[in-house]
Amino acid sequence: MPQQLAIYPGSFDPVTNGHLDLIQRASKIFGHVVVAALRHDSKDPLFTTAERMEMLEQATSELPNVSVDSFDGLLVDYARDRGARLILRGIRAVSDYEYELQMALMNRQLSSEIETLFIPAAEQYSYLSSRIVKEVSRLGGDVSALVPDAVVARLRAKHSNL
Repeated sequence: MPQQLAIYPGSFDPVTNGHLDLIQRASKIFGHVVVAALRHDSKDPLFTTAERMEMLEQATSELPNVSVDSFDGLLVDYARDRGARLILRGIRAVSDYEYELQMALMNRQLSSEIETLFIPAAEQYSYLSSRIVKEVSRLGGDVSALVPDAVVARLRAKHSNL
């Protein structure tokens, strides 16, 4: 298989151990993985784009074939500009699949040369989302088993200022 470039897009607000598991697994399959944080996120992110990119860079620093970037606009345009023909998406449950399938089909309509590959979440992360992590952290719960250490510290800092 040629050294395939894959794009793993998302809000990563914040990056979780589930995201990292997918990134690590993808880095063993693909020649290069670009983890791309969405800049204009309609989800009203807790962390700025720069903060999310810093957390991703820290979390993936030991993976030589993984890089971090950000994008806005259409994902297929970003992928095409990077020379990628593959978009990676993690799937935790059937509800994720329904949404992600709609997005994949729309992306295919916009750019037929770019494919979407769904990767199932590891069993231990099948319930984990950034939204849940933020809510548990905001309410004072321990998220240290769910996110990298640097993210725990940033969550504490954010929530102590609210």
